[in-house]
Amino acid sequence: MNTNDIERLVDGVRNGDVQAIARTISLIENEHPAAEALLNALFPYTGNAYRIGITGPPGAGKSTLTAQITRQLRKEGKTVGIIAVDPTSPFTGGAVLGDRIRMAEFATDPGVFIRSMASRGSMGGLARRTQDVGDVLDAAGKDVIIYETVGVGQTELDIAEAADTTVVVLVPESGDAIQTMKAGLMEIADIFVVNKSDREGAERIKIELDLMLQLRPTKRAWEPPIVMTVAYKGEGIEELMKKMEEHLQFLSREEELHRRRKKRFVKKVRELIRKKLSDDFWTEARREKFNAILESNHKQHPSPYEVMEKLFRDG
Repeated sequence: MNTNDIERLVDGVRNGDVQAIARTISLIENEHPAAEALLNALFPYTGNAYRIGITGPPGAGKSTLTAQITRQLRKEGKTVGIIAVDPTSPFTGGAVLGDRIRMAEFATDPGVFIRSMASRGSMGGLARRTQDVGDVLDAAGKDVIIYETVGVGQTELDIAEAADTTVVVLVPESGDAIQTMKAGLMEIADIFVVNKSDREGAERIKIELDLMLQLRPTKRAWEPPIVMTVAYKGEGIEELMKKMEEHLQFLSREEELHRRRKKRFVKKVRELIRKKLSDDFWTEARREKFNAILESNHKQHPSPYEVMEKLFRDG
């Protein structure tokens, strides 16, 4: 891919061309050599979209909730990018669910772009290139970007760094699991949603959440509200939208939005440096030397620390 091809894709993304956006995302997901140049060229046009993370245990109704939020945003005239992270297919390596059936109503809506991404072994709830894909949709002019995580439980902490507002979705059956989750998933919430709240136990989990928040050792400037929803009926969605708007206003007022985005930027730079150093380190000579050590009798292996020193020293 030459410079002209990259420029055409960048122009297409900035103009909201669906094919250009999809092509760019595919190149990034597949770690094409041109991906870095594309992201670099698109970066000046990022930083405008409001990013929302929807996370929680499997079966909590995250996709239905995402669809309802998108419907409300479209009524307000806002454009939306949805990145839905799905389990990885063992056969194709792609996303198992593909573009969500629950979001099929937006398939012909030019104001909504939906992309499913395979988790590909990532344990943080997001695929490895999810934030880069978010940058593409940001550069394409989407007003709001929604990340919907794969739903693997308390390990989904990457979402707190990727999103401006993190919505943790629970259901009445989650009550018994709150104590085990609070050290991880429960600590990242900006807003709690008790979905399927027409089921028995909904009030009980709300009380448990309230108690958990009150028992926090330190008070926070923003105390996460708890919103009761029945997503498939559209109940509680307006209240949720109101709380998300309040949180965005809080972030802007307290300069927390700037701090969060700065932290995201710093993390990305560090990741790129680590990758660059690793790529530069593993020369063909070092790979051959390392393989020779591995092929020797394991009882004769030097320690990993000695191997590291030797590879650095000898080149």
